[in-house]
Amino acid sequence: MGPHPFSAAQFAEIFGKVPRLTVEVVCNTAGGVVLTRRSIEPCKGQWHLPGGTVRFGEHLRDAVVRVARDELGVTVDVGRLLGYIEYPHMLRDGYRGWPVGIAFEVAVADGAVVGGEQSDAVGCFREVPPGTLREQAEFLHGYFAAQAPAGSC
Repeated sequence: MGPHPFSAAQFAEIFGKVPRLTVEVVCNTAGGVVLTRRSIEPCKGQWHLPGGTVRFGEHLRDAVVRVARDELGVTVDVGRLLGYIEYPHMLRDGYRGWPVGIAFEVAVADGAVVGGEQSDAVGCFREVPPGTLREQAEFLHGYFAAQAPAGSC
């Protein structure tokens, strides 16, 4: 895959008018599900699943591996597709666009979980912590009800 086909201004203009496809990384560990606390907008100060925009020409599983490396510092094995998360609050709260995240469960294959540039804290949770991004909190309540974390953090 080559360089990103849009400038930052073009990207903002386009995704301010259409849904934006993202991936969500559900890193399931012995300590719980890995969440990071955002240090940038949107949603600064909230706990969230590591995630990011799928780039033009990028396969979903490749995007999951890239996001896990960039936001958690680890190499992952991509597991099952868990579902999707829509973010209507983003539009209601004045942010550009409406992300739609495809959530995948992953296991750490190599490395130790650390935060990336967009976070100021990393934690492993067995239940949804206060201050979690609202749509992800709803998703995680269902996930925790159906799963017991496995692996290591």
